[in-house]
Formats: sequence, C-alpha cells, structure tokens
Amino acid sequence: MNNEKRTILVISARLLDYPANGIKNLINDIEELVENLIAKTDVKEEIRQMYKPLSDFNDTEIQELYVETFDLKTKLGLYLTAHELGDSSRRGAALIKLQKIINQSGFERTGEELADYIPMLLEFLAVAPENHETNRLQKRLGVVINYMLENVNQQNPYGGIFKVLMKHVFPTPTKEEIEQLELGREEADLEELPYPIMYQ
Repeated sequence: MNNEKRTILVISARLLDYPANGIKNLINDIEELVENLIAKTDVKEEIRQMYKPLSDFNDTEIQELYVETFDLKTKLGLYLTAHELGDSSRRGAALIKLQKIINQSGFERTGEELADYIPMLLEFLAVAPENHETNRLQKRLGVVINYMLENVNQQNPYGGIFKVLMKHVFPTPTKEEIEQLELGREEADLEELPYPIMYQ
C-alpha cells in the first residue's frame, strides 16, 4: 500500500470518528496532512472536496449530524462485524479474532470502542504491515464501505468519504462478495426475547 492510500485511510478514520472536539480544528489538522503527504494535485482537490461540506457545520450541528448518520441507521453503522454478521452469536468470536490480528501486528487497541470499529480499523490498516490477515481485512472493509456508499443519502456530507475510499483505497467488491455480506447477516429476532423491552 502506497503513502497516498495510507494518508487517505488516516484522514477518513479521523473524519469518521465522533467529532467530540468539534470540526474546525480537525479539518485544520487534516488540511496539513493533505498538503504535506498527498503529492498529486487532483487527489488533493478530491480529498478537500470530500471534507469541505463538513466544515459548514458548527460543533453542535456536526455532532448531531454524526449521530443521525451513523448511530441511528443500521446500514451506516460503524462496526465491521455488525455489517457482516448482524446479531449472530458468531460476532463475539469474530471480534476476538480481529483483536488477535491487531495484537499480532504489534499494536494495542486504546479507548472503549470494540475491535471492529471501522475508523480504528482504517487507521490500523494505514500503519499495519501487509500480510495475509491485513490484506483480507482490507477486502472485508472494502465490501462494507461499498455497502455504506450505496446506502448513504447522496446529500449527506459524510458520503464523500466513502466515495474517496472506494475510488482510491479499496477494490470494488465482486458480486459474490456483496451477496455474501447480505447472506451472512442475521437480523435481531425481537419477538422471542424472554424479557420485555424497557427502552425503545
């Protein structure tokens, strides 16, 4: 993976993480990365167009947009194995395996997010050594990012991030890979819960 792809991964990871400290400082930091690490003028412009719509929001507005985009819509959730497995009992084992891949690459997960948190995995791919496991992880993320691109509202300012990732970093998934994503996901069966749902 070349430096351009790694830089796009880092930028996308930062933009897809919750904007706890607002958006202005984040965009200033990203602009510095673009200026110093992206060589091609056309790619620089594409990346700037990717995050420019987000700069129009104030701190409260960007946090509200983030929650509305990623926390309230299953198809845009930011957890890899949730896309792949839904509510399947296999998700626990998949999370353990992901954590093992991260550890074996010489990294430790920090923060409270699960091991399949997509912004963290994007940043992990940017710094991890390339091997069979990280190459496979890259393919898996490509399938899910492509799925999110197809399901995000075209007017949503976050949509440009998925578009740039699919154009410059991830290979277009095959028809079989897309079908496998759909088939592997299990939906929550709320009818058979042995207890009442207290919060809706």
